[in-house]
Amino acid sequence: MKPIIRIFPDADKLAHFAARLFLMRMVGSLPIQVQFTVALSGGSTPKKMFEILGNDERLKKQVQVGTWDYAHFFWGDERHVPPDHAESNYKLAYDTMLSKLGVREANIHRIKGELEDAGEPAHQYEAEILQGFPISENQIPKFDLIFLGMGSDGHTASLFPGTKALQEEKRLVVSNWVGKYYTDRITMTAPLLNNAACVVFLVSGQDKALPVKATLEGRYEPQQLPAQLIRPESGKLIWLLDSAAAGLLGAESDILVHHKDLQSSLSDPIFDLISGKD
Repeated sequence: MKPIIRIFPDADKLAHFAARLFLMRMVGSLPIQVQFTVALSGGSTPKKMFEILGNDERLKKQVQVGTWDYAHFFWGDERHVPPDHAESNYKLAYDTMLSKLGVREANIHRIKGELEDAGEPAHQYEAEILQGFPISENQIPKFDLIFLGMGSDGHTASLFPGTKALQEEKRLVVSNWVGKYYTDRITMTAPLLNNAACVVFLVSGQDKALPVKATLEGRYEPQQLPAQLIRPESGKLIWLLDSAAAGLLGAESDILVHHKDLQSSLSDPIFDLISGKD
């Protein structure tokens, strides 16, 4: 499936759209599902989205009381640090969004990055994910929504160029040694990420322009550009970019739609993308 790309004038407008997308997919799923599962990302652009969801009273009013009780929060990756560490992806989301929304602790599924052996939280998290989804043996869980970022080196989640996790085909969560940072990371693998109903990349900044172009328009070289591994077979793949990150993309591409071309009403075709309609 070809990716859907939306370009926004700046990171703030991108984040507002991402927050609306989050809410509409969640609310739209609940009449037919008993829970909504989402995996979060770290980084500056997701942080803006978290802050909007946690503080925007207008958006909060669009969500009925009790709706957040159906949402279960996971993380696509985590640093090998305790939950109160400044670099913790869990702490970022909890401080800026989850604590402000009053999400129940039972619905927050964090990676235990404080454990000494990074392989242990990877195994524990995989087991927790398998236990939390109604699947048969050997099936891969299907998240309703996964948010991802992308680094200037083309990495996504903690799938870094040249690392062992890129070859993983069986495990859902692994520890991944990242030599450039001299540390382990704990990360979901491509098979799990690619089974999601919807994967959304949030990418902003001029330093991302070249890797964005290489990932979307260049040769398929996932060992160098791990973000290329993310190709959901049956789900949606959405890239939300600010104008700086999209600056090198070919203008002739028929998959590019700029923010100025989008209407704000729910009658716009973009509502199908947001609400999860196929």
